[in-house]
Amino acid sequence: MSHNALTLFTTRRSQYALGKNLPIAEAEVDALIRQAIRLAPSSFNSQSSRAVILFGAASETLWKSITKEILRPLVPAEAFASTDAKLDSFAAGAGTVLFYEDQDVIKDLQQKYPLYADNFPIFSEHSAGMAQFAVWTALAEAGIGASLQHYAPLIDAKVASTWDVPASWKLRAQLPFGSNQKPFNEKSFIADDIRFKTVR
Repeated sequence: MSHNALTLFTTRRSQYALGKNLPIAEAEVDALIRQAIRLAPSSFNSQSSRAVILFGAASETLWKSITKEILRPLVPAEAFASTDAKLDSFAAGAGTVLFYEDQDVIKDLQQKYPLYADNFPIFSEHSAGMAQFAVWTALAEAGIGASLQHYAPLIDAKVASTWDVPASWKLRAQLPFGSNQKPFNEKSFIADDIRFKTVR
């Protein structure tokens, strides 16, 4: 891996202060997201990752109408103010990527390769994570902030009915994105001796 790749990875950070002033056109953002997912690796070249890309009013609907109203009766009233503010911060962005994994692809692989059947759902999660990282990093390189969120399965049914999502697609994560309205905080790391072991 080149130094340039590692430098690029450092630009991928969680940004919660999002705005709608994208540095590139929506069409370019859409194309960038699609290409990043195309290039992300998958086991057996299954290409199981799927995405719904929301811009503008559609993204606001996800956070302000769907997610907020589903969470409202589930979160204690005295604690909802912080949830409300968090969801509004996502809605303040320019868009959201909904990451899915196609379960029909997984089932087909399980039938074709029964020896690995139990592992294909795990392999799918690997593919999902790499697709998310690829998109997030590509957006960061373009000067676009984002943060990875996980409100599945609470919002799955309403999202699927709102945007006619195929039944075989399983929602894995949501990535609200937009302009960076605040600088990033310094990132800290745990000690290497806790995290790594090199053996020769």
